[in-house]
Amino acid sequence: MYSFMGGGLFCAGVGTLLLVVATATDHWMQYRLSGAFAHQGLWRYCVGHKCYLQTESMASWNATRALMILSALCAASGIALGILAFTQQPAFARLSRPFSASSMFFAATLFLLLALAIYTGVAVSFLGRRFRDWRFSWSYILGWVALLMTFFSGIFYMCAYRMHECQRLSTPR
Repeated sequence: MYSFMGGGLFCAGVGTLLLVVATATDHWMQYRLSGAFAHQGLWRYCVGHKCYLQTESMASWNATRALMILSALCAASGIALGILAFTQQPAFARLSRPFSASSMFFAATLFLLLALAIYTGVAVSFLGRRFRDWRFSWSYILGWVALLMTFFSGIFYMCAYRMHECQRLSTPR
């Protein structure tokens, strides 16, 4: 059980770090604008070496930003629950900490999947037509890697929960 929780905590830590980096950086998309190299993220866009705040208030970008923040909050609270799962305190005996941590990581994965799907749809349909020579960049890819890491941390904690339940049910009362 502890090996599953340790693996889940490792995946959660790496996934949350990647999630925060992907949310904060401005290399989600690269393109050429008037012959100059440009890139943009969720909060800023940069042309050459000058960066500007995103002033366009598109609902899809706002939804992507909000979902990324919700995902980071769920992942951080999942880490806190995951750390608490290592302690064997009798408080909250009816609440399984590995199950709660797993639920938070699956919620973080769902929010992150929605955010990346919205951004992908907007980038391909709207921004892809606006800029001819464009591609997704490393911040966007980090978001997808964070999605995998948070999903696997949810799987690990669910396995730890199932193992704990099997041990609890097999012990004589």
